[in-house]
Order: sequence, then structure tokens, then C-alpha cells
Amino acid sequence: MSKSGDGAADGATPLAPKLKQLIRLLGDGRFHSGTELAQSLGISRSAVWKYQQALTDAGVDLLAVSGKGYRLNQPLQLLQEGQILEHLTQDASALLRRIEIHDRIQSTNGRLLELARESGESGVVCLAEQQTAGRGRRGRKWISPFGHNVYLSILWRFQGGPTVLSGLSLAMGVAVVRALRALGVEEVGLKWPNDIYWRQRKLAGILIEVGGESGGPCHAVMGLGLNVFMPGRDAAEIDQAWVDLHRILADGAHGMRNRLTAELLNHLLPALAEFESRTLAYWLAEWRSYDCMLQRPVCVFLGEQRFSGEAAGIDDQGLLLLRQADGEIRAFASGEVSLRQS
Repeated sequence: MSKSGDGAADGATPLAPKLKQLIRLLGDGRFHSGTELAQSLGISRSAVWKYQQALTDAGVDLLAVSGKGYRLNQPLQLLQEGQILEHLTQDASALLRRIEIHDRIQSTNGRLLELARESGESGVVCLAEQQTAGRGRRGRKWISPFGHNVYLSILWRFQGGPTVLSGLSLAMGVAVVRALRALGVEEVGLKWPNDIYWRQRKLAGILIEVGGESGGPCHAVMGLGLNVFMPGRDAAEIDQAWVDLHRILADGAHGMRNRLTAELLNHLLPALAEFESRTLAYWLAEWRSYDCMLQRPVCVFLGEQRFSGEAAGIDDQGLLLLRQADGEIRAFASGEVSLRQS
């Protein structure tokens, strides 16, 4: 299994090796003196100061205190392929072709869509410390601070055409909930069609992009953005109720990004491999058990139109059901609409 993610992809911007080494030294969130850092890095004290500026430019919050030295405002754990592979199950390892880990990239989904056009690979995972042009559903910007969250995409190929992938985002949502529950995160729910919630606040989002011939074969790129820790300045840009694992687990999330990534892959890779044979029907009952909008007042937006009512779950094709005030139940497909809680 090979790793390629050192910045060769279009739109990828690798960090200088010394800068990454500095981040790893400071990753524990403790104070380190300038002398200690200079010795560890094999550079001068003045060079340490220059790297401090480079960290700030990269979006990493660094605190410098006279007499104490330097520390990160919040600890962080850089992604490492070895640590991720260490926590993979045999089933997931067998399905994984390779991992790319980028320091900074425009979009992990964009990188794998590019790869899908260039090669016939399947089972490729793309991860990034930061996305500079991360996207959510319907073209929304995905806030992507450096080194704190999970930005993960998987390229998978299917024998059938795109129509066989109807409801794939629902299955992927179930897989993410399974992974989080395996790590002790309770009270996780799903908001149709592709958001992961915790106590009615958004924890993660899924974006699936499909390409290929109408009659098959086809490919799908499954993208996941999951909040591990959201720094304050980045949180200010989010226009909806949100939460991160740092708040859910009472500060216990900083050192778990590699293990978390592995656990996500332990559930997502088998779900992708099984989806075409099992189809959506296999996932429906479990998805419904996690439905956090069921019987809540919601608004559905279809272009310029707005429909109000009560969320009535999903039908057997994965369509959203809305019970309107007159009792009529209307169904909506995920590609057409946006769902919001009233």
C-alpha cells in the first residue's frame, strides 16, 4: 500500500518539512522554549521566530510568552498514515488501495474526481490537514481550519450506472454514526439526506459526487467533513447550529484524529463495497432509528418555493416525507431540496 500526498496533486500546497516538525513538537499544547525548539529542529533562535510567523500564516494559533516560550492555543495531532493503518480492521485494510495525505489542498473531493478521470483506481482515500476550497452540499463553503478536523474523501467504483447509487448518502450516514458510536459518542443522529447531528447541532456533513456512463460502470467520490475542534475565528463563519467532538467528549478529542480517521474507514469502506449488492433497503431501518428530524416542524426549500410541515421520515426509496398542515404527505428527492428545522 503506497502513500502519495506530499503535494504533487494539483491545488496541493505542502508545508516545509521543518514547519511540520515544529507543529509536531508543539502538538502537545505545552510550552516549549525557543532554545529547546531550535535545538530539536537544528536551526537558530531567530529562525524559530520566522517559523512562528509561518505557522500564523498557515492558520495555526500560536502563543508566545516571554520566559515560557511557545505553545499552540489548542493541541493538535497531524495525520500520519502509519497510525491510521494501525487502527484499521482486516476488512477495511483489504478494501483500501492507498491513502493520500495532503497538508493543504483545494478539495479532497476535487482531487479524487480528478483521479477518477485519469485512472481506473478504486478504494483510494484522500485526506487533508486543510482545504482551501472545501465544499458542502449545494455548493456551500465548508469551513476547514488547519490540523483540527477530518476532511476525508473516498473514490469507489461500481459496476452499475449512477441510478444504482440512489440513497448512497443515507448508507454513508449510517456508517459514520456507527463509527462515532464505536468511539463512545452517543446521541448522534442523522438529518436527511447527508448531515450528522448531535443534540440538534451539526457535527459532520457528507457530499457524494457521481460520474460515469448512465448504464454503468460508474464511480462515486464520498466526501466527509467532521468537526473535531473548531477554533473560534473559524466558528464565527458558520451560519448554523454546530458542535465538535472537543465539546462532546470534554476535551478528549485532540489526540484522536488518526484513530478517528481509521474508525471512519473501518465502517465507510465496507459500506461502499457492500452497497451495490445490498442496496438501500439494507440500511433503511437503521437510518430511520437515527432520524433526528422525525416529527419535528421543518421547512423544505425547493428552488424559490418553501413548504412547511412536520418531518415524517423517509420512504423506501430514501425520499423525504413531509406531512403538511392539511395532512397530505409530500415526498422530495435529495438532489432537489434543502431541509431546515423550523
